[in-house]
Amino acid sequence: MKTIHGEGTRTILSGIKPTGRPHLGNYFGMMKQLLGMQNEGQVFGIIVDYHALNFIQNAEEMRELTKGVAIDFLALGFDTEKNVLFKQSDVPEHTELAWIFDTITTVPYLKRAHAYKDAVAKGGEEDISMGTFNYPMLMAADILLYEPDIVPVGQDQKQHIEFARDTAEKFNRIFAGGPEQSEGGLFKLPEEYIMKDVETVPGIDGRKMSKSYNNYISLFAEDSEIEEKVMAIVTDSSSERPENVYAIHKLLANGSTSLTIDKLEEVYRENKGQYKKLKEILIEDLKKFIGPLREKRREVARDTDLVKRVLEEGKQKARAVAGPKLVEVKCAIGVTP
Repeated sequence: MKTIHGEGTRTILSGIKPTGRPHLGNYFGMMKQLLGMQNEGQVFGIIVDYHALNFIQNAEEMRELTKGVAIDFLALGFDTEKNVLFKQSDVPEHTELAWIFDTITTVPYLKRAHAYKDAVAKGGEEDISMGTFNYPMLMAADILLYEPDIVPVGQDQKQHIEFARDTAEKFNRIFAGGPEQSEGGLFKLPEEYIMKDVETVPGIDGRKMSKSYNNYISLFAEDSEIEEKVMAIVTDSSSERPENVYAIHKLLANGSTSLTIDKLEEVYRENKGQYKKLKEILIEDLKKFIGPLREKRREVARDTDLVKRVLEEGKQKARAVAGPKLVEVKCAIGVTP
């Protein structure tokens, strides 16, 4: 592995689609994990805009959403001196490697993908784009180019890592034996990292928090949105506590110095059955959590040249890793001498 900061650096990678404002599910499911690992190794944060093209097909909207994700990461404390934040579309090695993976991947295998199955269930095969069908191979390329040790994901993203591992194993098996191959094969097999307490972040309707369900609480929400969304959280009167409220509240307590799990449990015991009051407490705790993040984001957004500079530097750093890796791949498959 060629690293920017020297041999032996542990590599951590994850990506996020620029398809809208990040919500609490995005933060607790992936972003917090990625940011929290910055001192454990080198982090690659990918803004996967080519994946977003399956959903966003308006040029100006794509530019604004992509810029917004970069601002989000910077506001949350992404260290661009040590780590790498970049756009997928700035590194052409991703799409080139995806095509190479296409040639060793079967149609039945790709039909196992959850996104494909969901799309078929919603409207049949006729209107499914090749981008939707084929995205697992582009995602495998996103991951395997950088030989990450671990990939922080939510539980619903676990299949992506399984696909990447399968693809790495198959490539290593088919193209084994060349001079560029190490004993274990050209590609390292990554491991998913799923925090136990955030396998699935519930939305206000009890389903997984998702933009597609419109059941989310924005990570940088204004106070009025926090109040509106929390009061709309679905509750079950047969339970001693509002479970969906508690599940979101518990996420705030994990890793917090002011709101511990023990303290949270005490609050819910003292207010047993008082759902409205517990929602009001969650509202205040969310305001305390989101308020400083929202202000930091506004501060970052005022520096109009910052995002452009960060993404340009990220492109150069990412290509310094992806370029040599693709050269090894092309040598392995025999398209270069």
